[in-house]
Amino acid sequence: MERVIKIALLDLNNGFENQGMRCIREITHAYFQKHQLPYVVEEFDVRQKNEVPNASFDIYLSSGGPGSPFDEEGWEWEHKYFKLVNKLYLQNQEAAPENKKFIFFICHSFQIACRIFRVGNVCERKSTSFGVFPMTKVEGGLDEPVFNALDNPFYGVDSRDFQVIEPNRDVLEDMGAQILAIEKERPHIPLERAIMGIRFSSEMIGTQFHPEADAVSMRKHLLEEDKKKQIIALHGEEKYNEMIDRLEDPDKIMHTQATILPTFLDIATANFK
Repeated sequence: MERVIKIALLDLNNGFENQGMRCIREITHAYFQKHQLPYVVEEFDVRQKNEVPNASFDIYLSSGGPGSPFDEEGWEWEHKYFKLVNKLYLQNQEAAPENKKFIFFICHSFQIACRIFRVGNVCERKSTSFGVFPMTKVEGGLDEPVFNALDNPFYGVDSRDFQVIEPNRDVLEDMGAQILAIEKERPHIPLERAIMGIRFSSEMIGTQFHPEADAVSMRKHLLEEDKKKQIIALHGEEKYNEMIDRLEDPDKIMHTQATILPTFLDIATANFK
């Protein structure tokens, strides 16, 4: 009898309206239906209802969310979340291949994961980053299977007030973790380029950007008057119009959406096929 793959979707949006969870749901269901794999999905409202799954799931997809990654430091949900991630990380080190637990951390979850593993300085940005921007693969990302089909640079949806900088090289080396990508080059700004992706282990990976984002939801955001004004103020009207055009380009965020999470799921389900 074929084993049913158990997937946990961790919603860190704290009750705020968002398109990210819709995109994650759609990608997940489309993947498992396409590959005709038996699966069950359960959602957890992590921050609003203190719902954190146990360690019995095979795959965990942990979403982005609003606010500071320090706002709820020490709260019940955060304690449970830290405990889960640490437990899965340690279990994976001794588990048989068919019992490995795979996790993908997105944006807010990525910042939390960087706090858990202490791989860098999680801090506030000088200004909000919001839009469609190029991401640069660095050495670790050049051979990363999840990024293999992407160009260098590739494009992703960025939406954040916080960042991870100043990587702790000793911790990364001890874990066998690798930085995969950094943010766009800004020659006129004398600030360190933030880390945009890390492979924490063979089973755990995360991105600061939103690999689940689709053109429909991003267009909706970009056309909101406050977002439009914010982007034009920060980057100029030409850059704003360029972002709108990028949404229709199949080689940009559409390609990123069709590549990263599906490839992660390919790896996570390899022992079930």
